[in-house]
Amino acid sequence: MSSPEIEPRPEDGTGRGPEAGAGPTTGPDEALPVVAPQLRALRRRASLTLEAAARAAGLSPAHLSRLETGQRQPSLPMLLALARIYGTTVSELLGERVADRDAVVHAADMEPTAAGGWTYWQAGAPGRGMQALRVHVPYGAQGDIVRVHPGEEWLYVLKGRLRLRLGDTTHRLAPGDSAHFDSLTPHRIAAQDQGGVELLFVHTLLQSPTATLCLGPTHGETP
Repeated sequence: MSSPEIEPRPEDGTGRGPEAGAGPTTGPDEALPVVAPQLRALRRRASLTLEAAARAAGLSPAHLSRLETGQRQPSLPMLLALARIYGTTVSELLGERVADRDAVVHAADMEPTAAGGWTYWQAGAPGRGMQALRVHVPYGAQGDIVRVHPGEEWLYVLKGRLRLRLGDTTHRLAPGDSAHFDSLTPHRIAAQDQGGVELLFVHTLLQSPTATLCLGPTHGETP
């Protein structure tokens, strides 16, 4: 049985940890922001003590307690970290309520979006913890872009052949092949054939707009 949760008193300001100064402190007469009760409610929904959640987020328990009581405002990196730990989205942490979404996305409703030479079709509802896409990658498009970002990726080759570089290893995938990897591993995606490649693609990068999906710094070296 875990020990009862004890909310520590706010720090007196004499010790400055890595999270010190990360956001403005609210005054005692100010109303608590929506995010404060949400942070506490979602942590408890995830069955995490204050100490465990703070440790996972790289914060002190006292600092997380300040966030949960509205005495300090969280920064965006803190919100992203806490959303991932609690298994939710930044939108929910901020108290936003997304309208009910259909579980089914029909092909006729998938509007293509072009970005960086790739074409995307949204294959899942927006605003969820995972983003599902159908992607067409033309030959020669973005083949020199290295992608590095938090999250996981899963892809499945529908048509054509894919050249996937993970770290220092190059993989060649044919229709029916798939890959599932930690997207902090530097990776490159390129079509191997002139006709391009078509993929099913799922990733866990929160709040990622399609137009900037996974794009990282470019390098002169070819994959």
